[in-house]
Amino acid sequence: MTRRRGLSARLKLTLSYAGFLAVAGALLLAVVWGYLLRYVPDNPQGLLGVSPNRWLLVRTFFPAAAVAMACLLVFGLVGGWLLAGRMLAPLHRISDAARRAGEGSLSHRIRMKGRQDEFRELSDAFDSMLGRLESHVDEQRRFAANASHELRTPLAVSRALLDVAREDPTHDREELIERLRTVNTRAIALTEALLVLSRGDTGTFTRENVDLSLLAEEAAETLLPLAERRRITLDVTGTAARTSGSAELLLRMVTNLVQNAVVHNVPAGGTVTVRTRTEDAGTGRVGTGGAGTGRVGTGATSVLRVENTGPPLAPEVVPTLTEPFQRGATRVRTDEHAGVGLGLAIVRSVVRAHDGSLDLVARPAGGLLVTVRLPGAP
Repeated sequence: MTRRRGLSARLKLTLSYAGFLAVAGALLLAVVWGYLLRYVPDNPQGLLGVSPNRWLLVRTFFPAAAVAMACLLVFGLVGGWLLAGRMLAPLHRISDAARRAGEGSLSHRIRMKGRQDEFRELSDAFDSMLGRLESHVDEQRRFAANASHELRTPLAVSRALLDVAREDPTHDREELIERLRTVNTRAIALTEALLVLSRGDTGTFTRENVDLSLLAEEAAETLLPLAERRRITLDVTGTAARTSGSAELLLRMVTNLVQNAVVHNVPAGGTVTVRTRTEDAGTGRVGTGGAGTGRVGTGATSVLRVENTGPPLAPEVVPTLTEPFQRGATRVRTDEHAGVGLGLAIVRSVVRAHDGSLDLVARPAGGLLVTVRLPGAP
């Protein structure tokens, strides 16, 4: 945006300092002059016939007062310029950092030293904003690179299969069609997951009252055949946990968590436990409202816990599981439920869009404990 150049803040402060000092000096001289005129007589003999009269006092005092006022004005301008420069120096550093950030350099930090004041508070807030912005930009770059790679893989596989069919007409046609269908299904699943992730990140959805306990039952019913094939016990219990949000996105969140718990489990005999409840804010007291009645109090929190057995997870791997296309080394699947690496990333995006919190903890015996907390709703 182009603006007409005006007086700098330093010059304005300098003129303000000098003007204030000149006015204060003038008032002081006026008070002194008023008292002198009050007690000095206006006659040729002066006071008691020996002191100067008012005419001599005016003639002597005015030049000295003028010199004093000029010195005050110069002192105010020079001192004000120096003081204003010293006071505005932190602001110049902040402006320089903002200019660098605007040019794309997000790694620069101000790191202003000294005791806490308004400028240092602004500097710390700006550094914190730059840190979050840099992290977000890096995350988006990684996401774009990984998404491009993941989208390119099924297309490359499809082209390879078509090349094989063209060069070898005797190749099994049914096998080729089935493999192309599998690759195409994976590409469609990846595209749909990216769309869901985008909706969660932008927060463009209509809010309504949703009960997490009902969503947990629906997700468990959908995934029960998968759990039975893997000989995994699926247990869903709990009380009503109402929140405000998109029923579609929240159902996708619960389904991803339960499917993730089923797929990344022990080969046989594993368990998946899903619990829902409400907690009063600040107390952790569990609510007792029924599935169809009752009311969550103001400030209550709706909690969803999904716990599963499985192979042990290294503590340093757990924080990376919610990043897009990140898969723990012990969690990679090669079967039909290999996934696209966006399950927990979608969960995190949906939780963030609903102003909630997501906690992942590796169980000592193996497996994962996921806790989702969302603001309660009537």
